Amino acid sequence: MISHIKITDPNEETKSNQDNQLSKRYKPRIKITQMSAELQEMLRTKKLHTVCEEAACPNILECWSKKHAAILAMGNVCTRACAFCNIATGRPLKLDPEEPENIANTVFNMKLKHIVVTSVTRDDLPDGGANHYKKIIHAIRAKNPETTVEILVPDFLRKKGALEIVMQAKPDVFNHNLETVPSLYPTVRIGANYYNSLRLLDEAKKLDPNTFTKSGIMLGLGETMSEVIQLMDDLRAANVDFMTIGQYLQPSPKHHVVKEYISEEIFKEYKSIALQKGFLVVSSSPLTRSSYHADEDFEKLRKIREIENSTK
Repeated sequence: MISHIKITDPNEETKSNQDNQLSKRYKPRIKITQMSAELQEMLRTKKLHTVCEEAACPNILECWSKKHAAILAMGNVCTRACAFCNIATGRPLKLDPEEPENIANTVFNMKLKHIVVTSVTRDDLPDGGANHYKKIIHAIRAKNPETTVEILVPDFLRKKGALEIVMQAKPDVFNHNLETVPSLYPTVRIGANYYNSLRLLDEAKKLDPNTFTKSGIMLGLGETMSEVIQLMDDLRAANVDFMTIGQYLQPSPKHHVVKEYISEEIFKEYKSIALQKGFLVVSSSPLTRSSYHADEDFEKLRKIREIENSTK
């Protein structure tokens, strides 16, 4: 039975009240550091966006204080309007041809061993931005041959051949988030298709079995425990290696309401269930996000694979 904090009338909850309720459990107290200020200036100079800022991530100061950031490519305006997401919706600008090189130079200047690159959804582009992803990966590798590259891609819905283009660049980690259970897609992930997302993950693994695949969900949107467990089974059927599970936090009053705050004990229970189902790594906590501690989690994946290969 899931233990949670119930909101009796979430539509009347102010952001201030939510912040007070979550402050001790979900929001770390970290002051802005010189390092995070330097990182912000570096990103501004290269005209780069981060999902940390645009999605109002609760971990931003912790990550930036360690000089970690998830790059948001192809602009900061999305062609979708998912009910949970804080990124702006509208008509995006043209792709910046200098962006792949700017990202590569930023990775070099930050001396990153692992980088996460994601993007807005670009339904306006014939390939959904697949070739741009390919250029970014190639540029990073050319400038930073020792850096591992993790990409968090949109669903490339109705973009034939897009996945093949991305996988030709051989990312170290291919991530695509299911975000929530299929019953909530009509109200939470508008314009997306749960089964298309599963197929994307399945095909990515088939195209390159050596690439780690990853997917994540948010809890507290109204899902049931049985739905979450079925989603785990769906991901394992697609041979997904790594799962992330975090608490949904409402970015603003206009976004989907938080139906429940899941206890940390239940997050631990979900992690145990997921590991039993065969995921290599599971990150499950209220503050877990796709790119949170991504470098550390990648090392866990790599070590597990090394052990598996040594026993064959």
